[in-house]
Amino acid sequence: MASALLDASALLALLYEETGSDQVRSAVVAGAAMSAVNAAEVAARLHSDNWTGEEVAAVFDTLNIEVLPLDTKTALLSGQYRPGTQALGLSLGVRVCLAVAYLYKLPALTADKAWLRLNVEGVVVESIR
Repeated sequence: MASALLDASALLALLYEETGSDQVRSAVVAGAAMSAVNAAEVAARLHSDNWTGEEVAAVFDTLNIEVLPLDTKTALLSGQYRPGTQALGLSLGVRVCLAVAYLYKLPALTADKAWLRLNVEGVVVESIR
């Protein structure tokens, strides 16, 4: 079982060796997971940067990141987070990550400092920057 949940921004920070990548690397070594929605966000960004499908798949295989599916319970909970995240301009991917963090009782790692202004009961947010 994973010990941390990665937001797309956290995994991208690791892949592009940005500030906070050491914290993400430690989380990955300890066992990290990511929602399928956030994995799709990472894949989209990497493909935009001309990574091949094989290279993108290798990221998840090599780092052994568990990709958690978007089920009905997670989808409905993420919808409940909309009013509290809308004023900060946070996306569907953020809401799904928060819902997964809540349901799996995992700390959510992100590079987006706006998350620190959230107060989502039962969710621990850790900024990597």
